[in-house]
Amino acid sequence: MPDIKEFLPLLIPLAVVEFILLGYTLYHILTHKTYRRGSRGLWIAVVLIGMEFIGPILYFLLGKEEA
Repeated sequence: MPDIKEFLPLLIPLAVVEFILLGYTLYHILTHKTYRRGSRGLWIAVVLIGMEFIGPILYFLLGKEEA
């Protein structure tokens, strides 16, 4: 059985990217008033519940208002 230490070089950068994407997405949601679909509360819930890349990616594909 592989040891967790073997996967750390992959997991640490992946976790850092995930938290950066989560932070940027929450910042974007909180600083904009209009969304293509849904409301601010809905998108915050989607992003926090689907934290593993899925929530932020869904927001940028479906919820982000075009400029």
